[in-house]
Amino acid sequence: MLMTSFPLLSLLVFLPAASAAALLLFPAGRVRAIRVFALMTAALALALSAAAYFSYDLQAGGYQWEEAIPWIPRWGIGYHVGVNGISLPLVLLTGIVMFTGVLVSWGIDDRPREFFAFLFLLATGVFGVFVSLDLFQLFFFYEIAVFPMYLLIALWGWPKTREYAAMKLTLYLFLGSMVALVGALALVFSSGQVSFDLPALEAAAFPVELQRIVFPFVFLGFAVLGGLFPFHNWSPDGHVAAPTAVSMFHAGVLMKLGAFAALRVGILLMPEGARFHMPWILILALVNVLYGALIAMVQTDFKYVIGFSSVSHMGLVMLGFASLNAEGLLGASLQMFSHGVMTALFFAVVGMVYDRTHTREISALGGLARRMPLAALAFIVGALVSMGMPGLSGFVAEFPVLLGVWQSSPAAAAAAALGIIITAAYILLVVRRVFFGPISAEHERAVSRITFKDSFALLFLMIFLVGMGVYPAWIAPLVESGVRPILKILGN
Repeated sequence: MLMTSFPLLSLLVFLPAASAAALLLFPAGRVRAIRVFALMTAALALALSAAAYFSYDLQAGGYQWEEAIPWIPRWGIGYHVGVNGISLPLVLLTGIVMFTGVLVSWGIDDRPREFFAFLFLLATGVFGVFVSLDLFQLFFFYEIAVFPMYLLIALWGWPKTREYAAMKLTLYLFLGSMVALVGALALVFSSGQVSFDLPALEAAAFPVELQRIVFPFVFLGFAVLGGLFPFHNWSPDGHVAAPTAVSMFHAGVLMKLGAFAALRVGILLMPEGARFHMPWILILALVNVLYGALIAMVQTDFKYVIGFSSVSHMGLVMLGFASLNAEGLLGASLQMFSHGVMTALFFAVVGMVYDRTHTREISALGGLARRMPLAALAFIVGALVSMGMPGLSGFVAEFPVLLGVWQSSPAAAAAAALGIIITAAYILLVVRRVFFGPISAEHERAVSRITFKDSFALLFLMIFLVGMGVYPAWIAPLVESGVRPILKILGN
């Protein structure tokens, strides 16, 4: 294990922000230098996240790489960071999506300096939330993550809907975070201590009645970003309007931010409130799974299919949380990582298809496997993951979720399994219609093969989906070590 005196997490959090500032000093005309610098920053962030991941001491467990510095002592606010078995895979996921997102954005020629700067500011917010052990600090980074999304979509998104989608996303997430903040402040001020330190708040043992009142505010406020029904409406529009790398961040990482915060601040601080309210949250999560899959099935826009599919799969994360048992929480945490990589892969392929065909209408596509064989293979791998095919990461994540939900409600588990069947139906239809069958003469002539950088990004993402399915021991024990303290707090 590396010395914890080394500020690895601080370096990881503030590297993207510092690089964003440095990028703005580049002359606008030095496009290649901007791209190379962005890729070097993303590669270094990935290396730091991997270093934190693979140096974690499973025997010791708990929070590691901790740093604690007083920030605003009068209010009990400190700079406190650390990672455990739940947050560390999400830190690695962020590094993966950041690196591949820069690779697939290599061709952006509209203000690439500003684009990468805002993308890196978004990454700082995401890293900051995942490592925060102070409640005020968590909200601080949470809002930093929301602000760049608006600009990235409004300035570089799909012209037809980018302003609408960016404003809709921002309003939903801002209102959700304000609701969560009200609940969080109620907890802090009733704790009997002036402290925003999350481990200290976990030990505060809030009154049961207070937990039951405050829990819906905190959990649902954060679950807006997690795409929980009926607060999911912003998400598909945001996915579709965003440029490719931002869609990868949006579905791959940002939605996990909401789910993680709902778990970290909602369930861990208010276990009795969670136990009281989880029956109806389980119902909402089940609607996510079924509704998202059914709506995805009838979409004619390639990107909207993946957008609603993402809503459906995030329902499985919330289902795992709602089970409040070891299997469900393990599966939900694995699903956050698996789904994050899978959706990053999906949106990368969709972006490559759109860049070459200039359409996302499924009826206008077909036969693209001839011109883009690796992209077709990558999408098929993603499709098999989304179906929960054994040997891939989707099975490793979804099976424990269903097992955990079965222990709480067999009927809900059966219904969720139906959602997986619907997923298989629509995703296989999309594979056939987009990549197989006849190809139009126009696309036969105009569609070029994907670049080396695009190919590397797709292969890199596929490695994690296959590797987690074939050898889950590289991630499952780590997640289990993070689940155990949650079960102890829940009294399981």
